[in-house]
Amino acid sequence: MIDTHCHLDSQSFKDDVEEVIARAKAQNVQKIIIPGADIRTLPHAQALAHAHTNVYFAVGTHPTDIDMFDKAVLQEFAKDKKCVAIGECGLDYYYLPKVSNEATPQDSKDYQSQDKAAQHQAIESQREAIKAWQKQVFIEQIELSLSLQKPLIIHIREASADSFEILDSYKNAYGVLHCYNADRILLKLQERFYYGIGGVCTFKNARRLIEVLPLIPKERIVLETDAPYLTPHPHRGSRNEPHYIPLIVRQIAQVLDMSEDEVIEISTRNAQRLFREIA
Repeated sequence: MIDTHCHLDSQSFKDDVEEVIARAKAQNVQKIIIPGADIRTLPHAQALAHAHTNVYFAVGTHPTDIDMFDKAVLQEFAKDKKCVAIGECGLDYYYLPKVSNEATPQDSKDYQSQDKAAQHQAIESQREAIKAWQKQVFIEQIELSLSLQKPLIIHIREASADSFEILDSYKNAYGVLHCYNADRILLKLQERFYYGIGGVCTFKNARRLIEVLPLIPKERIVLETDAPYLTPHPHRGSRNEPHYIPLIVRQIAQVLDMSEDEVIEISTRNAQRLFREIA
């Protein structure tokens, strides 16, 4: 099996990363890709990839870290033979400043309401500015991906429509939609993109993902953990690790009425097709 998205460069693994990799191997998780989610830990991700023949890394700037974006740094790390992708990049509107639901003023003499309306407008302007900045950084990484002919690892949270619009405009862009969020508009990208399925599919509240999973072509499913986050059931609340991949395989097999061996064979072949350097 291949874990296509595992943050081995996270502080969560600083004391036992060797043991984590060993436990993964013991569960037949033979290869691991570290996404480039934090430009500050890229040197560590690169070092881990070179210390382990079965570990690879990607370079990118997460949409919640756009102030850290440095294209020149990403380009330099992307020259490494063990760099297999560009990302984790994309759009994330979940953490945008929240706009109050309180009513705007109806009476021009209501100065307190006018003040609230001004605050509302200021927050809305701030939200739009951050969205525009995220889109700009996302587009620059798409273009980097195309120039280097490396796949994208894409993060989308509460931003499916805008993400689709951008990706649809870049007809040659390809890669994986990490932690696929079950939004059906993104299924329109299935000719060029793969869908990362992780621990969320085991959650009791994962109804939307379970319903849409059969709509994804089997040749477009790849496995991921997003470790140390999104730990599969029944281990939620503890640190996630790549050795939990079999729990994800089991759930996918049940939902799609396949054997676990079939899921492993197909998902591994898919990952090797997408990330050519790990074949």
